[in-house]
Amino acid sequence: QVQLVESGGGLVQPGGSLRLSCAASGSILSINAMGWYRQAPGKQRELVATFTSGGSTNYADSVKGRFTLSRDNAKNTVYLQMNSLKPEDTAVYYCTAAIWTQTMGIMTNDDYWGQGTQVTVSS
Repeated sequence: QVQLVESGGGLVQPGGSLRLSCAASGSILSINAMGWYRQAPGKQRELVATFTSGGSTNYADSVKGRFTLSRDNAKNTVYLQMNSLKPEDTAVYYCTAAIWTQTMGIMTNDDYWGQGTQVTVSS
């Protein structure tokens, strides 16, 4: 059983900063990719930032230069530092990860999602 637990969301004024955390726990063999998506009201879920299985980091154009993705491999945790926040960054932010697990000798790779954390940017 794998869980992704997010924290760090909240209300912030435009120009402010927040730091989101996502910790993966459970019977984890390895993590291929891990990052963040977001979904604003009435819009589709979109990529924010992610570490890919190839070792690179991808950012949405809308957050480049403002958001920074980092990780602590020993803790199976990723962090999203969000600076210079704008009202259009308001959304529910979801952590996602592609994780290898092993059950009864069988290894599988599945995508997991957190429950989401609300980020609201408003004066």
